[in-house]
Amino acid sequence: MKEVSGKVLEVGVGTGKNLKYYPWNVKITAIDFSPRMIDKAREKVRELERHFDLQVMDVQDMDFPDDCFDTVVTSCVFCSVPYPVKGLKEIRRVCKSGGKIVMLEHVRSQKPVLGPLMDILNPVPVLIYGANINRDTVQNLKLAGFRNIDIRDLWLDIVKLIVITNIKKK
Repeated sequence: MKEVSGKVLEVGVGTGKNLKYYPWNVKITAIDFSPRMIDKAREKVRELERHFDLQVMDVQDMDFPDDCFDTVVTSCVFCSVPYPVKGLKEIRRVCKSGGKIVMLEHVRSQKPVLGPLMDILNPVPVLIYGANINRDTVQNLKLAGFRNIDIRDLWLDIVKLIVITNIKKK
């Protein structure tokens, strides 16, 4: 997690699987909309013997002030946020200008056969566990106002590491 520094917000912490990978010199706040997931993350935190500020909160309507985080991290979150552009705008709001947004996300393939197939199959995962397999997260980032977007394909053109420098014009 070399991109992560300072005061960090992890969005969609879930059961806390990522928490053990954070460097010791960062201050972590982690949110999830599910109280059950936060409870599971709290169990992991006890094992790690570190302090993490875990809160039940929806990324689409966060209680944090503007410009309060140096880094924001997401990991397979924006497939299930009901209004992804709204959530991304909130992330942009709470991340300082010049701060980093680091996202590991799966997106809809742009390949001529695979993309339409993902569209056809999408209702199945949505019904089973509430995640869309065909979100155009890169387009949603642009709609949310992000411009300095570095995209690295990790598996085909579906799993991506997205690193953004949050530039805010005043």
